[in-house]
Amino acid sequence: MGKLFDGKLVFTQIPLLLKYLPVTMELAVTAMIASLILGLLLALVKIKKVPVLKQLVSIYISVIRGTPILVQLYVTYFGIPMLLKYINFKCGTNYNVNGVAPIVYAFVALALNESAFNAEIIRASLESVDKGQVEAASALGMNYFQALIRIILPEATVVALPSLGNAFIGLIKGTSLAFVCSVVEMTAEGKILAGRNYRYFEVYISLAIIYWVITFVLERVISYLEKKLRIPEDAPALLDIRDTEVE
Repeated sequence: MGKLFDGKLVFTQIPLLLKYLPVTMELAVTAMIASLILGLLLALVKIKKVPVLKQLVSIYISVIRGTPILVQLYVTYFGIPMLLKYINFKCGTNYNVNGVAPIVYAFVALALNESAFNAEIIRASLESVDKGQVEAASALGMNYFQALIRIILPEATVVALPSLGNAFIGLIKGTSLAFVCSVVEMTAEGKILAGRNYRYFEVYISLAIIYWVITFVLERVISYLEKKLRIPEDAPALLDIRDTEVE
């Protein structure tokens, strides 16, 4: 009978798994960027209470947050090819359904999933900005978009950073499910390695160590950014334009 547990194998497999770390990070970073852009748009629709769109956004967020990411990955993986086939049939186009890279399916599913959660984080952060500053910006002749870029977003970023940082960490761990879309990232490579020697336990311990180290580093980076961006309590208050006197 062979060894019940091979501790040496745990560490010798880590370099092999790390070869696929770029795939994991590329998927996580691109999905996070896309989800932040979409999440901001969704949050603005809810804040401005745009008719019809607000109701549609609420339904979208409810559906995405109320269904498992694994199910969403499967829906995307099988749904996008069906959609392309339908477009080809209706419009006479000739999109290559089989030519879509597997990572695209995972990217779409992860970005859409993360956007629903980020939308609520961003909405709460935008609404936390003092309304007086927005009114002051309006009095200075700024439209809402200018106030959003120059005043609201910078302040809201400080508030949202911890939650968005945790969301990004969760997204990195969520990429481990991308193997259902035939994407070979670290977890998928781990399954392949384990299939060769049947040392599944050791492989998953190796993966756990890698994900833990990534999470630990990101937590330290996020904590550092929080301290750098935090406004000191003894900082002088911003002058509110409403308190100034016109000479």
